[in-house]
Amino acid sequence: MEAYLDNSATTRCYEEVAEIVAKTMIEDYGNPSAMHLKGVEAENYVKESAKAIAKTLKVQDKEIYFTSGGTESDNWALIGSALANHRQGKHMITTPFEHSAVSAPLAWLQEQGFEITVIPVDEQGNLDLKKLEEAIREDTILVSTMFVNNEMGAVVPVEEVGKIVHEKNPKALYHVDAIQAYGKYKIYPKKMGIDLLAVSGHKIHGPKGVGFLYINEKAKVQPLILGGGQQKGMRSGTDNVPGIAGLGAAAKMIYENLDKNVEHMRELKLYFAKELEKLEQVEINGPDPEKGAPHILNVSFWGVRSEVLLHSLEDLGIYVSAGSACSSHKRAGSASLGALGLSQERKESAIRFSFCETTTKEEVDYTLEALKKLLPMLRRYARK
Repeated sequence: MEAYLDNSATTRCYEEVAEIVAKTMIEDYGNPSAMHLKGVEAENYVKESAKAIAKTLKVQDKEIYFTSGGTESDNWALIGSALANHRQGKHMITTPFEHSAVSAPLAWLQEQGFEITVIPVDEQGNLDLKKLEEAIREDTILVSTMFVNNEMGAVVPVEEVGKIVHEKNPKALYHVDAIQAYGKYKIYPKKMGIDLLAVSGHKIHGPKGVGFLYINEKAKVQPLILGGGQQKGMRSGTDNVPGIAGLGAAAKMIYENLDKNVEHMRELKLYFAKELEKLEQVEINGPDPEKGAPHILNVSFWGVRSEVLLHSLEDLGIYVSAGSACSSHKRAGSASLGALGLSQERKESAIRFSFCETTTKEEVDYTLEALKKLLPMLRRYARK
């Protein structure tokens, strides 16, 4: 049997999405900038995808910009807004458990002379909203937070944050990394006070190498990729029609059954958490399973290094993660778990399990049985 419990790293593409991607590569393969019929056909895919995505967010089609994925969307939001608004100020605010697609460009901006304030979180991943409010200044140009933490599923109250940001400094922009939240939550940027929203296609059963950035039409953001002037001059380069078409189809499909999908994931997660708590020397990291995101559970198995357990499970056809897939090669330990104040040993024994709407109870039960057999054996081996 196989159990794929690493859906926060990537998801299996919907078959309907794969068919659309293939069709736009083999049949409707025109350049959307071309003026002939083939070009118009390709352009229609781009327009329809923007329309489908905009509908899920209740925003305008023209506020959706396609990118190469979540990393580019985050980088563009942060660096593009910094360049466009630096005369207003050079102060930006973030959290300590952001994905490297946010923390790395902010570190680069700090080297360029921008001031970055990091607002702490508690041991369950709750953001200190009082400290956030106190940190916002007249020269603050942007606040950046995740919606859902990718490693342990803590949920940031983005609507509260948006309200605090815009009441304290109406000129400041609020950027949200929604890469783990889109397709799991109803997200309405206008209502929530979100000015910039980053999303990745392969987290919602769409293709890899494509994503989008929502930019509020009133927000000042400078383009980073210059050239032929595609996407209203904001993001040049020939549109990735297969990726964009697939992303639009995936967005439409995942929101059609959102409530049912989320309920299924949450039920599986809570069942899994309850069964894990019956095992010895097992501790759940981050928020209470009831309060966290519906699809992510981070667990420390004391006495077993996460990489050892990961590969032992892999030998049985069970696929999990020892943290963010984008930073799993790093040996320093999880930044997200470190932000919670966890010990090094607890961080080094942490495994992330992540579900999707096609995950089955059989997969979860198979994983539980494997853990019951593996943990005593691996702990005995570790003590030798």
